[in-house]
Amino acid sequence: MSPSVSVIVPAFGVTPYIAAALDSVLAQTYGDYELIVVNDGCPDSRALETVLRPYLDRIVYVKQENGGVSSARNAGMRVARAALIAFLDGDDTWTPDYLAVQTEFLRTHPQTDIVYSDGVVFGDGPLAGRQMSDLSPSHGEVNFESLVSCRCSVTTSVLARKAAILAVGGFDESLRRAEDFDLWVRAAHAGVKIAYHERVIYRYRQRSSGLSADAVAMREAAAAALEKLGRTLSLSADERAALTKAQQEFRADILYFRMMHALRAKDAPAALSALRQLLRLRWTLKYALLAIGLRCVPQLALRVADRRARS
Repeated sequence: MSPSVSVIVPAFGVTPYIAAALDSVLAQTYGDYELIVVNDGCPDSRALETVLRPYLDRIVYVKQENGGVSSARNAGMRVARAALIAFLDGDDTWTPDYLAVQTEFLRTHPQTDIVYSDGVVFGDGPLAGRQMSDLSPSHGEVNFESLVSCRCSVTTSVLARKAAILAVGGFDESLRRAEDFDLWVRAAHAGVKIAYHERVIYRYRQRSSGLSADAVAMREAAAAALEKLGRTLSLSADERAALTKAQQEFRADILYFRMMHALRAKDAPAALSALRQLLRLRWTLKYALLAIGLRCVPQLALRVADRRARS
């Protein structure tokens, strides 16, 4: 008999952490699942397979050339036997009731195709102990406009009906970052029902080497995904306006983080260049005063900015 849930765990650069991820799946109170691990061309495959050896009788192991996380998840879905798909990154973990809570939600909300939950950050970053809902909140209905504007942010903790994901083409394998953001927006635009709840049932590992660690790169990837969506989706006037506004906000965020990086590096010309562009998109008195300081008394402005950043 086919299981009710197929759990898909992509593996690339997660060898030190994947045992904890798999143990958290195997500790679930809900037992009707299969566990699929996709080795996405890991450069340390020998070490990964050494870690996986004790689990081989309890997992489906797929090995492929490196294609990125989108390719790995799609590969997992191709071999998945269940109608429900749960995605778990190889460095994150679940609480023991994760699958029980998520499957019950879809059972009692049959109109919902994708559900995500709250989680808590752990690891070596400064956000450890914070809840995901504090960092990436969701307010109101999950739809095209709320997703592109980031009023709703689908977390990595997702259980989905496989048919709904396949109906919109799965993950875009040309995207190495923001691939999940792209999928949820496409799904919402196609009428797929996405919902969330506030139970804290997973742990999100923050680490300096993770794909999400580079704030500028992540926002550039999201902006590129929005540009692609604008080309490929048939949008209404309201949807087009929401997407255009979101693109402007992402560009402003990118410039802000570039400016902050330059300030921390005490590079006044680079900070001023980014700040001038930022002011055209997001004018504030604080930014305007900082621009005047960087132009007229750069060393003083750098000291003040550094002192405020540390306070």
